Amino acid sequence: VQLVESGGGLVQAGGSLRLSCAASGRTFSSYGMGWFRQAPGKEREFVAAISPSAIWTYYGDSVKGRFTIFRDNAKNTVYLQMNSLKPEDTAVYYCAQKASSSGSYNSARSYDYWGQGTQVTVSS
Repeated sequence: VQLVESGGGLVQAGGSLRLSCAASGRTFSSYGMGWFRQAPGKEREFVAAISPSAIWTYYGDSVKGRFTIFRDNAKNTVYLQMNSLKPEDTAVYYCAQKASSSGSYNSARSYDYWGQGTQVTVSS
């Protein structure tokens, strides 16, 4: 399995970015997908997740109402639309694919494949 993130960059506070994660290697539509982030000196944090058929979405408390996760199973891609960005959103963002239908969507342990990460920097 290969997960390739794109779309990171530098943006001013209040701005928007859209991250993409292109997946290959196994049937994309069968697996839940998630986004996590890690800031320097901090632990990896759950951001958002989406079920295989996109019926269910989950968000971390710090991004609810500002970020939206969605997927296009025809393109084997999951997205993270980030609006109203804040300096505290600055981190490396990782895309991950869930190992199976069991396990919590908000736990990194539930995911068995990870992308290389993309840097998001929000200036004040």
